[in-house]
Amino acid sequence: MSAWTNFHSHTNFCDGSDEPVKYIEEAIRLGLPAYGFSAHAPVCFETNWCVPDSKFPAYINEINSLKEQYKTQIQIYQGLEIDFISGLAGRSRYLLKDAALDYFIGSVHFIEKFPDGTYWNIDTSYELFLRGLHDIFKSDFRKAAIRYFEITRQMIEEDHPDIIGHIDKIKMYNQQGKFFNENERWYKDQVDLTIETLKKTGGIVEVNTRGYYKHPQTELYPCDRIIKKLIENEIPLMINSDSHKPSEIILGMKYAAGKLKTLSVLKIRSLYNSKWQDFEFDEEGIRFN
Repeated sequence: MSAWTNFHSHTNFCDGSDEPVKYIEEAIRLGLPAYGFSAHAPVCFETNWCVPDSKFPAYINEINSLKEQYKTQIQIYQGLEIDFISGLAGRSRYLLKDAALDYFIGSVHFIEKFPDGTYWNIDTSYELFLRGLHDIFKSDFRKAAIRYFEITRQMIEEDHPDIIGHIDKIKMYNQQGKFFNENERWYKDQVDLTIETLKKTGGIVEVNTRGYYKHPQTELYPCDRIIKKLIENEIPLMINSDSHKPSEIILGMKYAAGKLKTLSVLKIRSLYNSKWQDFEFDEEGIRFN
């Protein structure tokens, strides 16, 4: 039996479209044996896409309730996508220190501050991306990208995420090499340093399909060259859709699996029966038999 799993998922508790039960109903309809919720975790300043502090207990309770309600139909896992900001946000900070989670995704969306003290989120819009690049880094993309990977390495070393989210997200607006060439030595060096950090501390790198089905981009997060380096260094991979709607739960996964096959990936990792396990896969999903 081949079937997908998805552990990067956002509901209306953060910036997703629907209540959690709608995602579970769709996951069951699609035949997923396991599913994980990973709401954008609260941070200690106001955003319009993280779970508000006031709703965080309800989020935890809702997923735990669904676990019990649907336990005979699908395995449900309690997770969060946790932003890392040095000294301010991470797994052990703010409301998250005592949160009981099955897993968490560590991600970097915020890089440094604007002059007014607000944090630059590289994932909000192209206009905000350009403004942050100009105001904070004087339009020097190289400096911004180096800082992104520095923060990513610090996150890996300090927080030890189960999953590293969209590891090369900094390339989001770099279609057709608009800002830089990903084959430049300085960029490769940053990637290599990050992979060396992963080798020491552990963690699964997700192959995130959202850029492929949403923007669209032909390359995934991460790109082919990084995937090859991860394989060479025996870093485990998994496929996630980063879904924000029930209809997005498995979007791009067939494409990602085909891509991984061409890059000679033999197995991908999934959380199943409450254990991280490596499975063979094909373009229809993970082989659970």
